[in-house]
Amino acid sequence: MVKVLGLSGSVARPSRTTALIRCILEAVARETGISGGLIELAEDAPYLFSALTRGQLGGRAAQVVQAVEEADLLVVGTPVYRASYTGALKHLFDLVHHKAFPGKPVLLAATGGSPFHGLVVEHQLRPLFGFLNALTLPTGIYATEADFTDYQLINTDIVARIQRAAAEAAAQLRLRPGLPAGSLTAPLRAAAD
Repeated sequence: MVKVLGLSGSVARPSRTTALIRCILEAVARETGISGGLIELAEDAPYLFSALTRGQLGGRAAQVVQAVEEADLLVVGTPVYRASYTGALKHLFDLVHHKAFPGKPVLLAATGGSPFHGLVVEHQLRPLFGFLNALTLPTGIYATEADFTDYQLINTDIVARIQRAAAEAAAQLRLRPGLPAGSLTAPLRAAAD
C-alpha cells in the first residue's frame, strides 16, 4: 500500500501551515485516490524532544520517525521562523535515518507573515532534503497570512500551484520502483490542468 504523509512543522494551534498541508493532502488524494496521514509537530514535538539521539527513541517519538521514514511521499510544510524552518522540524530530521530518503518524493511548502520569506522553500527546505538525497518536487508552495481567512486558504493562485504540485507528486509515485501495479487508483491528470 502506498503511504502518503503530511508533516506540519508548526508548533502552534491553530496553524496556517497545518491548514496548507491539509489542502495539499486533499489535492494529492484527488490525483491519486490515496488519503494521506498527517503528523502535526504541535502535538508530537514534546515526544520527539524526549530523544536527543535516534537510540533514545521510544513510544510515540519512534512511531513518528518510523512513519516519516516509511512514507512513499512526504508533504512537508513549515512556518518561517527567523528566515528558516522550525527547530522542531529540524530536530525530527536529525532523528531520521538518512538511508530512508534516496529518491523519495517530497512536496515542499511553507507559510510566512509576508512575501519576503517566499524563498525559504528554495534556500532552506530544498537543501535539507537534498542532503537526505530525497527527490524534491519542482513546484513548492508558499502562502502568507493574507492568503487565508480563518485558517482557510482563499488565494486561487496558490490553489492552482497546489494542484500542479499534486499532479507532480502523482507522477512521481507512479515511477517509484517496487510499488505494486494498480496501487494508484486515480487517473493521472496533466500538470497543466
